[in-house]
Amino acid sequence: MALFLTFLFGVANFGLHKAVLESRHRLLGAVPPLFRPLGAKASLMVEFAVLLGAMLLAAGGSNLWALVYAGYSALNAGSAWLILSGRV
Repeated sequence: MALFLTFLFGVANFGLHKAVLESRHRLLGAVPPLFRPLGAKASLMVEFAVLLGAMLLAAGGSNLWALVYAGYSALNAGSAWLILSGRV
């Protein structure tokens, strides 16, 4: 169950991430120069690595990491809401 919920949170995170990237918000211009050549691909690769790690830990029986990833997803949802609604 923890693995399935982690996967669902991951799908939501990718959707929110893509929506923020497509919004062309001015905060996206504050990306460090190291990541600019890779653009959105670098941030999506990091998002995938975090999801993969959380799913591997959840598959190993660590329900705590599934809860940590759920908290991470809640923070992502909150920040995406702030950016997409124009509050930031």
